[in-house]
Amino acid sequence: MDRLFLDANVLFSAAYRPDAGLLRLWKIKDVLLCSSRYALEEARINLDEEDQRTRLTKLSAAVRLFDAGQRKLPRGVFLPDKDVPIVLAAIEARASHLLTGDIRHFGPYFGKRIADITIVLPGEYLRVEV
Repeated sequence: MDRLFLDANVLFSAAYRPDAGLLRLWKIKDVLLCSSRYALEEARINLDEEDQRTRLTKLSAAVRLFDAGQRKLPRGVFLPDKDVPIVLAAIEARASHLLTGDIRHFGPYFGKRIADITIVLPGEYLRVEV
């Protein structure tokens, strides 16, 4: 069973429109959706409309939340401070995949593994795994 850690931008995009393509993630069987309170709050802050925030709340009910552990990034991984809690929480979740649309910061790691977690665009995961 895949354990998918959802970055804030994935949560944001799924909640942004009622017909968002990323909602397919919530329909996959035999997958555990994970994220963190940190990512959830970042998504919530960036959603402007009340109906979007309501969708986010409903979606988050099916997401298991993990907090960043008291550890450091694995050797050779360099990310901005705001992204460190995402990776650390994904490690705590024992995620198989970290789904993120953050090409700017995570781009060098796409298709690679950090602490046994494959970093991938959400659309790529949906194309390949589903």
